[in-house]
Amino acid sequence: MSLKLPKRLSSKKKKPPKINAQAEVLNKMGLEAFRTTPLDPASMLDISTWALEDQEPMEPKDLPNAFLQRLWLLSPDARSPCCKPLHDVLNNANKSPEEIINDFGGESQSAINPLDVVAAVFMSANTFLQQEMTVRMLQCQFAVPLVLPNIDPEEPGRFLLWPLRGAVSQWRSHFPENNSKVYEGDLASTYMPVVSCVKLGHSGVSKSQVLNNVISGLRSPNDTFLHRGMDGVQLPRRLSNGLVEIGWYLPTGDTTRDIFPVPMVISNLRGDASSHEKCLSLLCKVSSAVVVFCGDLREKEKLILASCKNMASKLILIDLSDDEKNENRVVGFSGPNLEEYMGVPRGSVLQGRDLSEEELANRLCDILKDMLPDELKHVTLEAAAKLAEELDLNVDEGAACEKAMAKVEEVLRGLDEGSAQFREKQLPLQGPLWSKLAEMEKEESKQRKEGKEIDPQLQKEKKDILVELSSYKMTPAMKIFTDALFTTDTVERTYFLSWMKLRLWLKQIEKLNTPQDLFTNLQTEMKDAMPEHCGELQNGIIDDLGDSDSFCTDSTFEEDTTEEQQVSEQQQMCLDVSFDHVASCSQPFEPDPSKLGLEHFLREMGLIFELTHISPGSGSHNVLRLPSLATDLLLYGIPLEIMDGDASNIPIRWLGCVFAELKRRLPQEQCRTRVVTNLGVHHDRNAEVLSALFGVKFPDGRKRATRGVYMVALCLPDNLRKDMECDFLFLIDVGLCSMSLDNSNMLIHDNEMATVATGLSDVLMQSISSHVGTEFEANFTVIVNALLRIKECGSMPICQLLAQDESINSLLQASQLRRVSDMLQTEIGDRGTSNANNNYAKTTSSITCVKGPWYNMSLSEPIDMQYSKAVLKLKQNLLEALKKCAAKSEAKGLPEFMSRLCAVWDTVKAESFSIGMHNTDIALAFSLLCTELSQWENTFLEHIESWLNGARRKIFSTKAKAVDASIENGLLSELKDEAREEVKTEVDKLRAKGEAYLMKENLLKMNTFRPILMSNMDDLQERVTEDIIQRLGTVNESHCSLTQLEKFEGLLEKEQESKLRTLLENSKSTKVLLQDTELEEEFEGAWSKTLSNFDFRPSETDDITARVTDILKENLISRGLHKHMKKLEVNGQNQTASFQVYDEHFGYRSRLKHMFEDNNRQQRLEAQRVACNIIEEYNQFVADKSSLPADFSDSYVTTLLDNVEKALKETSMEIRSAFEVELKVYLCSAACQDFQKLHDRYAKDSELLTGITATKSTYMAEFIYQFRKRDQCQRVAQAFTSMIIKPAVSDYIYRPLGMCIVEEIQGKAQQYQSPRAFHQSLLEELIEEDCFESFLEYLLSYENIRVRKIQEKVVAHLSESTSLNKWRQQRLGEIIGKIAVAVSQAAEGTNGALSDTKPLLERVCLTLERDGDVDVSRASLDGPFFSITTEWDRFVKCLMELLAVMRLDLAQEFSQNVDITQLLQCLPIQPQCLLLSRVRGCDQQCPLCGAPCELNEMGHEVHRALLHRPKDMLPHDSGSMSCPLSCPESMTKDNPGMSKDTEDMSAARRVLHSLYPDWIIAPEDSQMPSAYWRYVLARFSERFAKEYKQGPTKIPEEWKKITKEEALHSLKEAFLPE
Repeated sequence: MSLKLPKRLSSKKKKPPKINAQAEVLNKMGLEAFRTTPLDPASMLDISTWALEDQEPMEPKDLPNAFLQRLWLLSPDARSPCCKPLHDVLNNANKSPEEIINDFGGESQSAINPLDVVAAVFMSANTFLQQEMTVRMLQCQFAVPLVLPNIDPEEPGRFLLWPLRGAVSQWRSHFPENNSKVYEGDLASTYMPVVSCVKLGHSGVSKSQVLNNVISGLRSPNDTFLHRGMDGVQLPRRLSNGLVEIGWYLPTGDTTRDIFPVPMVISNLRGDASSHEKCLSLLCKVSSAVVVFCGDLREKEKLILASCKNMASKLILIDLSDDEKNENRVVGFSGPNLEEYMGVPRGSVLQGRDLSEEELANRLCDILKDMLPDELKHVTLEAAAKLAEELDLNVDEGAACEKAMAKVEEVLRGLDEGSAQFREKQLPLQGPLWSKLAEMEKEESKQRKEGKEIDPQLQKEKKDILVELSSYKMTPAMKIFTDALFTTDTVERTYFLSWMKLRLWLKQIEKLNTPQDLFTNLQTEMKDAMPEHCGELQNGIIDDLGDSDSFCTDSTFEEDTTEEQQVSEQQQMCLDVSFDHVASCSQPFEPDPSKLGLEHFLREMGLIFELTHISPGSGSHNVLRLPSLATDLLLYGIPLEIMDGDASNIPIRWLGCVFAELKRRLPQEQCRTRVVTNLGVHHDRNAEVLSALFGVKFPDGRKRATRGVYMVALCLPDNLRKDMECDFLFLIDVGLCSMSLDNSNMLIHDNEMATVATGLSDVLMQSISSHVGTEFEANFTVIVNALLRIKECGSMPICQLLAQDESINSLLQASQLRRVSDMLQTEIGDRGTSNANNNYAKTTSSITCVKGPWYNMSLSEPIDMQYSKAVLKLKQNLLEALKKCAAKSEAKGLPEFMSRLCAVWDTVKAESFSIGMHNTDIALAFSLLCTELSQWENTFLEHIESWLNGARRKIFSTKAKAVDASIENGLLSELKDEAREEVKTEVDKLRAKGEAYLMKENLLKMNTFRPILMSNMDDLQERVTEDIIQRLGTVNESHCSLTQLEKFEGLLEKEQESKLRTLLENSKSTKVLLQDTELEEEFEGAWSKTLSNFDFRPSETDDITARVTDILKENLISRGLHKHMKKLEVNGQNQTASFQVYDEHFGYRSRLKHMFEDNNRQQRLEAQRVACNIIEEYNQFVADKSSLPADFSDSYVTTLLDNVEKALKETSMEIRSAFEVELKVYLCSAACQDFQKLHDRYAKDSELLTGITATKSTYMAEFIYQFRKRDQCQRVAQAFTSMIIKPAVSDYIYRPLGMCIVEEIQGKAQQYQSPRAFHQSLLEELIEEDCFESFLEYLLSYENIRVRKIQEKVVAHLSESTSLNKWRQQRLGEIIGKIAVAVSQAAEGTNGALSDTKPLLERVCLTLERDGDVDVSRASLDGPFFSITTEWDRFVKCLMELLAVMRLDLAQEFSQNVDITQLLQCLPIQPQCLLLSRVRGCDQQCPLCGAPCELNEMGHEVHRALLHRPKDMLPHDSGSMSCPLSCPESMTKDNPGMSKDTEDMSAARRVLHSLYPDWIIAPEDSQMPSAYWRYVLARFSERFAKEYKQGPTKIPEEWKKITKEEALHSLKEAFLPE
């Protein structure tokens, strides 16, 4: 596969099948077009060859391409059916896993069963692409299709035999016991046991998972067969029901790892076997054993199971039926009875319902191993294909395949006599004459180079050879071969080439024996192993063997093997080759007459044509058509041999005609070529490397029968043509064969091949394996010599190195070759910096490690997990190297390529190099020089790096003055000069060391190496100087930008801080929560203000006029206005006048039409109006752009021109293009001036502006975050202050005030010292007031008047006192101090860290309660409101600010006049109540008159009143008796001064005492009321009578004479202390 042609080389068009559910699946995957024209290998060019990354499929239509691309990369997830559409990725972010699984049925995730994906691609591919897929699937250890269902279920399936012929592998069998032998064979024709597994009835066991465990054994199970535990397998199968897959088990010879001792094929029928009876019959007849997984069976399944017993050689039943449904058990029998009923051997029924899949697999393995090696017959899949035909299944090898196979047998007729004899008779041109002719031509070239005459004897010998060659007639084999290739049926030709290659490979590995010898014992073994009912199958196989060589033969390469052992081993079924790669590589590759390959026939074809031109008249059969045929093969992907490595000769005339034919077929503009060469040892799997990269097929080094330089051509896709500036990619493969420096002839041939290939190459890929010793040394010298010779010719390819493993040897070899390549690559610009760690590293070559399936041909070994990524990485490196070639040189056309080939070959033949083809010492010496130089360079670069670090420190030490342009430029210029001098000094030292080294080494004294060394030194100096100056500028600019950034951030932070403070104050005062949009607006204001005030560094000299002119020029060209280009000369000049409209701006017809309308004035005015509108829009556009914080952009001019075109398009006037051009020039000239100002402001700091603009959202988010955190902090502090602190402060201040007021009142007013003093003062106050209502209140509501009087006293006192404000201020200061101490103690240990405020606030409250004697209510702290995470320092600051504000507010409140009544109400301790409690006294009243008890002793039991009240002062119905002794009857009648009989009074006293024992009424109290009460009664007797509604009391005249002073005097006497 190499080139995708307009007409694909695919099988004939198929009849389109009917549209059904299966066809819908193909349509869903976008494969409907390939149902009639199948995919072929050329399709992989589009799918895989140029793919540089593993892209996830986005929809089901991407699945086929994803499968093929990943399969070509040998990716383990190639069969994955998962799609990753963008909308699903976004939607699934908010979905639950269950919802995602439910969406699988749609076009997202696993939309199609992966088995259907595999089946669909196989159905849509032709047989040749199927073979490619099969080979790679087996490499990935995937199961491959054997029987493919038809897309129409009514039609029979297809047996795929041809794809299996390409599957080749190696293994070690355990039989015979000598397991050191390695066998090799293909999957189609190798005799092996075939174990087929089918399912009958429903069961819960995964058959495929069991088989995976069988194949994997003790290792972790491979997913050879897709099973229900994998993505998408749970989805219903639409295409793959009835699919028969096979997996190939191969033993390694390790008895501890191997499950089975021999190779084995395990087939798996998908779906229930009862629905696919034809496939079941085929498997039963073909298989060595049939394993039936039996679920719950119905009657039909029971009958099918019975028929299997009759057809199958061996039958193994696994009972998986439900234990509770005995009627559905297998034939209704339990295990032992089943064996007896079915007639199967004991142990052939396995009860699996209670076993896990792993246990079931282990039991099945044991059963199968017991049957090996004798009980299981060995069969081939070739024979199975014949039985498939008999069962009406379609076999893919149709008439075209059979015809091609027959032609191959005709071509190879006579090969049984021996390869050497066959080559001598049928391919004579490749004999010694061709080699001798090459030697003579080289000798002639050398003589011409030396200026000598050609040796006559040499000329005579050459003429004799040509005469002998001229007698050549095309042999029968070549005639049949070329006729087969000339066929117009491309499918038949492809079959012919493929089968030819396979048959020749089988013949190539046959050794020491004949097919008849091989199969004598084989036939006997097969007869013994095959049952009677398979006789037909056996006969088919043996008949096949008679006319086909599709088998494995023996070839032993063992060192310690006796002759008897060799004879015995020749009778084995398969070829014995070396399983160990290193061992096989120890054998030198030499032309072997016993080896024959397709390459020999293709080489002979070229020599036939070459001979026709050397000796006209020789050959006649379609010779002139051979170049056309070779071109066909080249375009199809068959490699073209550029150089015969066996004879070391190039058929120049043949190649010239082939390339001429290729050029004739291609368009002239599609002949640019680039060349990529893979150069390595022949066994380094170069063919596999190129196949993995590009899907091409070169002769495999292991199978190669010839030595040579081979080439294939790849047509590049359009996207790569532009990047690489070429149309074709020539891939060249060279396999070096020198194993030792002692083999002179082979070494010379290798040197010639390597030199030719390197001289043709644009990119040279050198393959490195881990081999050491003389082999590496020999090939290393070949590669180095080739590079030195081509360097001497004046060219040098870009080198890429491929390490085929990660061993230390491979990496060391690759590093050594890279040093040589870098030394020779001296063009400036081809080197650069590879990474940030080593800024001076050369990048002409890079090392890629690809650990691929190179060293083992056994499919039992897994593919390295990183292989896919490594291949893609290598391909990316190669294509990047090709892009570098495009910048380095122009691609060559086909004629130039041919000329280059001729020139290189002529130089090689003449050995026009200073280094001979046989020389090896110079290459090794030069390699050592490169190693020394690499060490010197490393030391030099370390020194330069150290110097640069010092310069960096010097630059950064000028931070304070960094943006001062003069200081900045002066320091930078000084450092650059110092850097140039430092580099020059150090490189001069290296030059001296290098010259000394050359003088010391004799091998390097020739003039070839000194220029290389000096050129390398010059390049090193220039490269390092340029790099270090650039880095100095970068460091300086980085430093300045960093300083500018810090300055900008400082200004922005300052502006933001101002905004934040304002916003927080507003938030505090309004209590309104700001929205994000409001905060964003505030930030925008701060951002714009900062940008407008920021001092950007001005541009130095950067005029944008040229940029604007170029854009305008491109615009005019795109609009076809080339003729106006001269008008651009004035662009950018200062405009002194406004834009004017002239008559020339209008067309002739338009002017003629309006010429009578005031000389066209109206039209000109209209055009002027349009121009003014456009200019006005431009001015607004400039203003808008200038207001933005952004540098000038080319898009501004593009938009401006688009606006002009849009405006002119909308006008209806007929305006000429000159108007548009002049208006655009006018506006662009203005733009140059307007936008230059904008550019000058931002140019030098454009990157800084871009950076801060890109991070604007981050700054905005930080601004909003800071506001939110501070606002939250402020709100929490406010809440804590108002809800907790302020109540506590208020309580602390006002709680003791009541006591202070009372104590002050008592200290200033003696009447409040005791109850008696208070009572006395109350009575004195009443008499002073001389108010009847007060006396009445006293008599009737003594308690009320006391309270009122005390209330009035407290109010009056507070109104006059100044102590209240002093007390409150003092308490306020105390509590604020305690709170501050508590907050400080809580903040200890936080150190500004983020903390949860709730625990800290609780600590503050506890401290206040414990140490400050403050009553704090902490109930409000419950809940999440106070639990925020913030910086405690910031919170403390906010809290202290609020405390200070609260203190000021309270202090101001205290200094103002206060409402005493309201104040008293808010005091925790009411002073009037406290004062009342202190003067209340006993609180008992006389039961007769209500006078209060005046005794002061605490706890007295007997009460006594000092002043009893007269009866007439009390109401008679008051419910209390007045004292009868206080006002005797005689006092109120005739003789008021006399009392009644004293005996009556004594009697009354005794009565009262008995009634009120707890009261003492003294005898003197009964004489007469005190003067006080007599004064009062005399004063208000009438009022009392009126108040009590009773008769008037007669008042003695004496009473009326009592004065107020006398009353007061009596009061004082009454209250005198006793």
